[in-house]
Amino acid sequence: MLRCADGSLYTGWTNDLEHRLRTHRAGKGGKYTRSRLPVELVYCEAFETKEEAMSREWHLKRLPREEKLRLIEAAGTKSDEEQQNRLPPSGAPQLSLCTKPEEDP
Repeated sequence: MLRCADGSLYTGWTNDLEHRLRTHRAGKGGKYTRSRLPVELVYCEAFETKEEAMSREWHLKRLPREEKLRLIEAAGTKSDEEQQNRLPPSGAPQLSLCTKPEEDP
């Protein structure tokens, strides 16, 4: 999950988090994040399969903003570096970036 410069949250999945994060930060990621730079990685989860990651993404996108913020806080995410240190090797499906975001009120 990314926090955009305007405070909104962007949720999606990828199988290469570092690459996708660089893409978003370069303004070449999703249309939503392009106009809301800079972005900060605030939450991620790793899964064994693409289907598991996509299912979790679907559920997270339906959470109210306040529940997403509680999830981020509970994970104790402090920085991109801390997040990336907790990730599996590149290629494993990860929930974090890449698909159409929810609009936050």
